[in-house]
Amino acid sequence: MMTPDLPADTRPFFSRPRVVLAVATLCCLLWGSSYPSIKSGYELLGIAQHDVASKLIFAGWRFLLAGLCLLALAIVLRKPAFRLDGRQVRQLAVLGLAQTGLQYVFFYIGLAYTTGVQASILNATTTFFSVLLAHFIYRNDRLSPRKAAGCLLGFAGVLAVNVGAGPFAVAFTLHGEGFIVMAAFVLSAASIYGKGVSGGMDAMVMTGWQLAIGGLALLAGGYAAGGTVGNMTLMPAVLLVYLALLSATAFTLWSLLLKYNTVGTVSVFAFLIPVFGAGLSALFLDESILEWKNLAALLLVCGGIWLVTRVPRARAGTAAGPAGRPAAPATARPGQS
Repeated sequence: MMTPDLPADTRPFFSRPRVVLAVATLCCLLWGSSYPSIKSGYELLGIAQHDVASKLIFAGWRFLLAGLCLLALAIVLRKPAFRLDGRQVRQLAVLGLAQTGLQYVFFYIGLAYTTGVQASILNATTTFFSVLLAHFIYRNDRLSPRKAAGCLLGFAGVLAVNVGAGPFAVAFTLHGEGFIVMAAFVLSAASIYGKGVSGGMDAMVMTGWQLAIGGLALLAGGYAAGGTVGNMTLMPAVLLVYLALLSATAFTLWSLLLKYNTVGTVSVFAFLIPVFGAGLSALFLDESILEWKNLAALLLVCGGIWLVTRVPRARAGTAAGPAGRPAAPATARPGQS
């Protein structure tokens, strides 16, 4: 007896549940892989821990290349990559200097003074800072008990990962863990600013330009301070290209998911970023993820992200950003790239 053919799934490709699961997981895997990749880049290029200028050059080339890749894709897709007025150019300059420039000054320096496992957990505070800032900026996005509980869980995870060897010891340094948290705060604030900018600009064009502008600023600062990446052999060059493509690819795929699904459906996957970041750092950098404080922090942070990004069923049709805000496609990136 022949089984009748099942009806084909007529939904758009990027709205099919299996596709959403696979693509969102891939994006989080790519973002998570940036932690061990950056630290490996420092080692391959011989960039010393205190060599801030060379770190800025390394970051600058990455984001300039990523921005150019996105702008090239925008041109291929016939998006208005160059039709910008003076106000938009100023907005892009501010966004690029803050979201890419200033944020990654803190991030690239901080990552040199802490482990990839700790950085991936600490950087997840971006989500919680976004929730808190949105409470004071948007009248329709106040802290709910669920979001407040999620933030408390997240920041409890930050405290857990910084517990030292003794009962009252704290393993926290300003230029290490402190800079990673500062990078998360800058990203949250800049993303809210970018939300307003994205209302009058194509998301891909906006992100391409802000990455390129921020990358140029990082390069200028790094070279002016005497930095160099003179050891650019094949392996570090491949790693640099990978980091650039990582940013461009993950953004493009995440934006497609946001286009065809409610953001609550997509952003709930954000808890995978610290999981992949910590796991890949342990795998490739030989760091410990099995310490009780790391496991406890990871569980707390992931639980907090799930709480603040979960959209109640009654509001599932509302387009909400990663922290329940109105979606900003160009900046709805749940973690560090």
